[in-house]
Amino acid sequence: MRRAKSATAQLSERDRARQRVAVIIPAKDEARRIAATVRAAKAIPHVDLVLVVDDGSEDNTQDVARDAGAVVVRHSHNRGKAAAMETGAAVVAMRDAAGRAPRLLLFIDGDLAETAVNTAPLVGPVLDGQADMSIALLPPQPGAGGRGIVVGAARRAIASMTGWTPTQPLSGMRCLTREAFEAATPLARGWGVETGLTIDLLRLGYVAVEVPCDLRHRPSGTDLRGQMHRAAQYRDVQLAVSARRVRAVGGAVRGVGTKKKA
Repeated sequence: MRRAKSATAQLSERDRARQRVAVIIPAKDEARRIAATVRAAKAIPHVDLVLVVDDGSEDNTQDVARDAGAVVVRHSHNRGKAAAMETGAAVVAMRDAAGRAPRLLLFIDGDLAETAVNTAPLVGPVLDGQADMSIALLPPQPGAGGRGIVVGAARRAIASMTGWTPTQPLSGMRCLTREAFEAATPLARGWGVETGLTIDLLRLGYVAVEVPCDLRHRPSGTDLRGQMHRAAQYRDVQLAVSARRVRAVGGAVRGVGTKKKA
């Protein structure tokens, strides 16, 4: 395995014990589950900040999350998961103390409820400097209605562009160093955010690992709403991949031109 690029690889044992983690929860209309998710996230070792980014909810997600102990910021209208992640990371950066290592960023979904605490294993590989990004491997989800088309497309694209074949490329539960997150911004829009994030970091030489986590969330079913969700996922994944392929070709062309001039 390649060595992680992050400065966490050079942290002393004492510094690792003091390393803080911020949980960032992008959420839209999650009033029913967000309180349980926040409370469970607060129990994760090293976590000293749980931040909910209410992405234009039409229910009282922000109030429920705040009452459960989260710091809450709100988008006045729905801007999408990538924007919520970027907002969350920016707020955490403002709360990081000068002279201390930046918090690790643990992104989780708002509908994990009590199982959110089971994302704790994602912190270890990043904290120990084994990886710059850890990705949760979820067990089979009861009621899930997908046929793996979007997952397969994302997996093949990542493998062809990076040489690494993930098991669950669309998993949204991820722990990253601050350095890795900033290297991948701006994030891909829409449901392509995870695929774009993985491709960008691996192509820059960062290290990613997958970690089994016993998580339960609300899966997309086989009804019309579920089918529309998967169609949107497929579209956004393809857009994210296409943009990166164009970027890679452009970079190759510029590289050839530079060598000729030299």
